[in-house]
Amino acid sequence: MSAPAPLCRLGARDLLEKLGRRDITATDVVEACLGQIRSSEPLAKAWTHLSPELARAQAIRLDENAAAGAAARPLTGVPVGVKDVFNTIDMPTQMGSLIWKDFTPGNDSRVVFGVRQAGAVILGKTATAEFAVHQLGETLNPHHPAHTPGTSSSGSAAAIAAYHVPVALGTQTAGSIVRPASYCGVYGFKPSFGLLPRTGVLKTTDSLDTLGYFTRKVEDLRLLFEVIRVKGPNFPISSSALADPGRQSKGERPWRVLVARPHTWEFLRDYTRDLFTEQLSRWSAGSGVELVERELPKSTRRAHEVHAVIYNRTLAYYFAEEYRKNELVSPVLKDMIERGQKTTLDEYKAALAEQERIAADVDSLLGGFDVLATPSVAGEAPLRNEAERPDSCLVWTLCGLPAINVPAMVGPQGLPIGIQLASRRYNDYLLLSFVEELSRRGLAPDGPYPVPPPFRGET
Repeated sequence: MSAPAPLCRLGARDLLEKLGRRDITATDVVEACLGQIRSSEPLAKAWTHLSPELARAQAIRLDENAAAGAAARPLTGVPVGVKDVFNTIDMPTQMGSLIWKDFTPGNDSRVVFGVRQAGAVILGKTATAEFAVHQLGETLNPHHPAHTPGTSSSGSAAAIAAYHVPVALGTQTAGSIVRPASYCGVYGFKPSFGLLPRTGVLKTTDSLDTLGYFTRKVEDLRLLFEVIRVKGPNFPISSSALADPGRQSKGERPWRVLVARPHTWEFLRDYTRDLFTEQLSRWSAGSGVELVERELPKSTRRAHEVHAVIYNRTLAYYFAEEYRKNELVSPVLKDMIERGQKTTLDEYKAALAEQERIAADVDSLLGGFDVLATPSVAGEAPLRNEAERPDSCLVWTLCGLPAINVPAMVGPQGLPIGIQLASRRYNDYLLLSFVEELSRRGLAPDGPYPVPPPFRGET
């Protein structure tokens, strides 16, 4: 009989069950996670700021409340990592930039406030690229340090893969949740645009910035979504869609899955195509899943160009002051800002209009399907000094769709590759249900997948 899994390896729902039975305390959980961080942070470099004493103090208060008979909250005692672009009242928010080193905003972002109110323990701030753009930081891929973990939300993805926390917050403007999740072999969920409130989070664009999170367990995806999504009469469109059984359930018929070949298909590694085909055949074995190949709208071929116009123009606007501090801005960001400075207002407005047309075309197509499936990335994580091949992540971001990386494949070097699943905007529960169905059938593993080398061989 194998020994029980260490607390740091459990998912959020597993921990909540043990905490609810009083088998363990919040302090036990925090100490287990801090111990794991001490032993493996050199292998991950996932954090820019850790607050052990603050975390211990939070845990002690929760334990005292539990002993006094206080009712448990949805995330009571669950440790959470926060990407360092979310405001935190008691920790620095430095956004991966030397310009903002040691800056403390004095408030919590709305999402951080929400997880605190739900009883979570904020362990610290995870590493991000400079202003959540493209400059690779110090974070290492826990599966192999020579390979990239992704860029913008890499710290959160690595912290999940290295068993530091069961849940970590991230953001995505192009592929910054799905891509690091694929490279690190964990689940990354980018809900529909606007469903997670952006108040108190670094802004780079108005029509693209989307919040999300990472987990190792399928069951934790829905748990966190319920805690932090917007609700109530102030959000009539999304609330109506999310409560509509016709949109959030497939009924008794088989799942209809659109097998998508976006314009970036040519950049896929041959082994990724083969692995993807193999996985899809497993999904459709027996009954219950119907696969349909269909051409994507021609308008999606312009997605990368449209995204670049919007992104560069807004970076030039929002980071005009930082740009003046030239020596503290990376060449990557500087180049994007300078391209944005050359973009006219008319070009920017035209790109926004084109974004709406692409989103409408994709929504029309997806109306006949439950989910869309395509490889998350071109292949295994490239070497740190190697350019990433284009992928389709930003297409679905541009359209505001919910998207999830499922850590379902392993490449020839033993590194993970994900399958990206998306659905119509606001069909988030339908998408979650499909991933849960894959999990029930043993087709969506508990991450990290495969287990990172430092942790292989554990009982």
